[in-house]
Amino acid sequence: MLHEPVHQQLARLGLRGAADALVRLPLHDDVLDPLAVLLQAEGLRRDSLGQARRLKLARLSQSAPWPMSTCVARAAWAIPASSRLLSFNWFKRHQHLLLVGPTGIGKSYLGCALAEALIDRKKSVRYLRLPRLREEMARLQAHVRIGQWLKTLGRIYLLILDDFGLAQMSPSHQPLPLEQLEDRHRRGSVLVTSQLPIKLWHGQFQDPTLADAILDRLVHKAQITELTGDSMRKKNPPTTLTEDDKPSPKI
Repeated sequence: MLHEPVHQQLARLGLRGAADALVRLPLHDDVLDPLAVLLQAEGLRRDSLGQARRLKLARLSQSAPWPMSTCVARAAWAIPASSRLLSFNWFKRHQHLLLVGPTGIGKSYLGCALAEALIDRKKSVRYLRLPRLREEMARLQAHVRIGQWLKTLGRIYLLILDDFGLAQMSPSHQPLPLEQLEDRHRRGSVLVTSQLPIKLWHGQFQDPTLADAILDRLVHKAQITELTGDSMRKKNPPTTLTEDDKPSPKI
């Protein structure tokens, strides 16, 4: 085995001093081969721990049971043919993605599937369900941690704002989207899901000047995907258990 693969593994793990020293050592394959195996194992361990940390940070509302391509294929009936979600060009260009459609169409599900695909690419994600933002903000205010929370969100590559417009945000929370859009300018993206048509979003803010500022930053150059069709819940009704299917009582 040549030094180069082991040298690359050391550099990838951040061991640049060891990588530079390696080229000066007269090592043979009987040393390099086991070293390469050990470095590969360490790399896989770090990747696994990083993946677990990113998933924990994201706090996604649901986990997609299939790969991203399968999720899009299963929801193809609701996604316009012109949509290019899998290319992630909107994310690469630091643009925003707006998923708009009726209840049950799969907006949140699709958003979480896209988030998982980005997490697999080692990108940080954070999911926020806006109707419950009041509860989270109250908890953070009680612990005087709002500043730290905003700073953490500002470093995240994709921020998901789920169910925008389902419940109007309190006046004190309405400036938050503007702060996050500013923090994410040219370095990250926002994914918004909403039942409301975009033309009605302005009315969700009490201050029209604030609404203009937020929507100008959010909608301008965003990729807008309008999902159509019947509710996925109607297509997948709950299964009625028979007596044989019901779990036995615990003893």
